[in-house]
Amino acid sequence: MALALKLLLAPLLVVASSLAGRRWGPRMAGIVVVLPIVAGPILLILYLEHGTGFAANAARAATLAIVPLALFTLIFGYLPKRHSWQLTLVISWAVVLAADLALAQIPVPAGLALLLALLALHAVGVLLRRLDQQPSAPLPTPWWDLPARATATALLVVLVTGFAAALGPELAGALTPFPIALSVVCAFTTAQAGHAGVLALLRGIVPGLDGFAIFCFLLAVLINRVGGPGAFAIATAAAVIFAVLLAAQIPAALHRR
Repeated sequence: MALALKLLLAPLLVVASSLAGRRWGPRMAGIVVVLPIVAGPILLILYLEHGTGFAANAARAATLAIVPLALFTLIFGYLPKRHSWQLTLVISWAVVLAADLALAQIPVPAGLALLLALLALHAVGVLLRRLDQQPSAPLPTPWWDLPARATATALLVVLVTGFAAALGPELAGALTPFPIALSVVCAFTTAQAGHAGVLALLRGIVPGLDGFAIFCFLLAVLINRVGGPGAFAIATAAAVIFAVLLAAQIPAALHRR
């Protein structure tokens, strides 16, 4: 069951976000890709294997770890203008991993973690909007594009969760928002559409990460109070409602593309 969650849900999310981006544009792709279908199953596995206390601490740490996730989007917003997607990916992973390891050592209440996450996301959003980059024309995609994205995502999920499961709730939680799906989508977008393409994608991703932060926060504060099933249901519903509200703000013309 756990292996199926790792191998199926995250790759399906990446494929869905890619198809959404082709059909409705990069902003819709950004909204889809930040739904907690990668982190959600990881936290669910931690809850099933280690109980509510472990999952609550992991979700709290995951909320704070959205700050490094914001740094990831900022790096991908700036570096591809002058550097390759490979170098950008390596640098972004190194920064996120170092920040995750550091933040995992700091006991921060869930409410403060949410505040820091939202402040970081909104600051990054402002910086990304200041970048002036004309959108590039869409490029044709090869037949192997979607299978390659799904395979890369599955491999990343297995690797990260395989190490995270034995590291304790704080570090496991800090690694939960590690940009797995985002890495695949951003790397492929940069390789295929350049800096303009990934910048357009990131401008859609960053607002959606608010909903991801809310998901982790609600899970952290509710799981010990209402139990696992209730907490996951409430947190997931909140994230989906947030995504729907964001999608509703996309101009109607975008849906007719």
